[in-house]
Amino acid sequence: MLFDRKTIRWKLFTYYYLLFAVFTLSIILYQNKREQHFRVAQLETSLNEYTDLANRYIEHYSLFKDKTFSKLDSLKIIIPSTKARITVVDFDGKVLYDNIIADYGHMENHKERPEIQKALFNEFGENIRHSSTTNEEYIYYAKSYKNYVIRAAVVYDTEIKAFLKADWVFIPFFIFLFLIFGILLRYIANHLGDSITKLKDFAVKIRRNEAITMDSDTQFSNDELGFISREIIQLYQKLRKTKTELVLEKEKLISHLFVLKEGVAFFSANKKAILNNSHFIFYINIIAEETTISVEKIFLSEDFKVVNDFIDKTISENATFQPQEPPRMDYSVQKDGYHFNIQCIVFPDRSFEILISDQTQQMRRSIMKQQITSNISHELKTPISSVKGYLETVLNNPDLEQSKQVYFIEKAYNQSERLTQLVNDISLLNKIEEYSELYIREKVQIKKVINEAIESFSDLIRQKVIQVECSIEDDVIVNTNYSLMFSVFRNLMENSVNYGGENILISITKYHEDNTFYYFSFSDNGSGVEEEHLSRLFERFYRVDSGRSRKEGGTGLGLAIVKNAIISFKGEISARKRKGGGLEFLFSLPK
Repeated sequence: MLFDRKTIRWKLFTYYYLLFAVFTLSIILYQNKREQHFRVAQLETSLNEYTDLANRYIEHYSLFKDKTFSKLDSLKIIIPSTKARITVVDFDGKVLYDNIIADYGHMENHKERPEIQKALFNEFGENIRHSSTTNEEYIYYAKSYKNYVIRAAVVYDTEIKAFLKADWVFIPFFIFLFLIFGILLRYIANHLGDSITKLKDFAVKIRRNEAITMDSDTQFSNDELGFISREIIQLYQKLRKTKTELVLEKEKLISHLFVLKEGVAFFSANKKAILNNSHFIFYINIIAEETTISVEKIFLSEDFKVVNDFIDKTISENATFQPQEPPRMDYSVQKDGYHFNIQCIVFPDRSFEILISDQTQQMRRSIMKQQITSNISHELKTPISSVKGYLETVLNNPDLEQSKQVYFIEKAYNQSERLTQLVNDISLLNKIEEYSELYIREKVQIKKVINEAIESFSDLIRQKVIQVECSIEDDVIVNTNYSLMFSVFRNLMENSVNYGGENILISITKYHEDNTFYYFSFSDNGSGVEEEHLSRLFERFYRVDSGRSRKEGGTGLGLAIVKNAIISFKGEISARKRKGGGLEFLFSLPK
């Protein structure tokens, strides 16, 4: 555990230094043992010479035959008793001679002495032991000859011990060599550990997401370890670049998912949700008619059984398919007035995507277009039939009085004017809905637009004794389009003048403003409308009183134009019954 907290260079130095220390100690111990064996061998060689000398003397003078071993005392001149002890023992263990003990004839039997036993069976034997005869410790060397065993011994005293002790003069040399090797090993460890340490520092910076300087952080030694380190750096750079690109693509995908109007969800092969947007959750709650349904529980809903069966079948088949042509299916669901199209795509890794598109608006637009087409056809028939009838009357009656001809021609002209107004209103309304961005935004002075709208109905206003009050200041400027603003106030004015009645008051005010919008009120104290009609006033061709509206020359598109024009500038409009009677429109326009 201690090594785990050290650097690699410290480990390299420690491991190899310990290894060299063990090796050095082994050499020292081996050398010491070898020196001891050498000195023991030297002593045994000397003792062997003593035994051989004694044997030659015995044989030369036939001492064994004559039993005159006492003559061996002559050897004391050559081998002093203070230096060596010579003992002759026959094979039965009887002591035949001892140069130290004078009364050697009475010495105990020596057959069981260890060195004698070894000599009897191995030609020679040695031993270090205490002598019970002389009460001293000896080094014994016994050698077997033809008829006896000759034993030579020296006293195992301090002098002999010093002689047998190994010479330690080589220890300083090994210590010096050990230190030199340690210095070299430290240099090698630092050299080998440099690349590893830099690579470690590089990995730490990566983990901490710190800035990496490619010059200082990626300079490695020019060897195999450095080559591996540089390869790792290059792989990291490639992976980092790829990761950055993937993160950017992922962020784009996620951002795209959450701005889509469609509900999108991705699932793994085991039907676990990977990613989904808020629209998906909203739509599945509508379809499943539950407010607590989770993303993954849609597969338990009966409304998603078609998708669930398709996924189970596709995944269970274990078929391979091309990424360009993944299995897919789609079907439609209708719930509570909503129309949804559900698509499912299975990818090669068996993950899959479910896409839910809200087609309610498209369906409503389709129905509305059908209704509009029907209404336009119906609205056009009346003036066209009238024009045709009046003209047929004039053409079929050439003798008709001049005054009546003029009367019918004027009627036909009025109907053609109404037809022209209707076509113009339809064209304007479609242009606002589909091409509102084509209208150039400009600074528009509202009071000027209102005055022009009032002026366009000046005759009717005087005729019906209508009073108009506008309390909007000259500095109220909106960021809209002049022609559309004129259409807004002209149609509001036309609605009040035509259907409000006589002797009424039309009031136009700015009742509030904030950093973004001005808020306006357009009201009259005329006859107004019933509560049930308020929610439908802005529908195309909707009339509170169909006969009265046509009689007044209205097309039924005026308030629809007003609403769509205001919405095109991000404003809002609503209608309500005015307190005290009449009708009031509240709307906002951008600054």
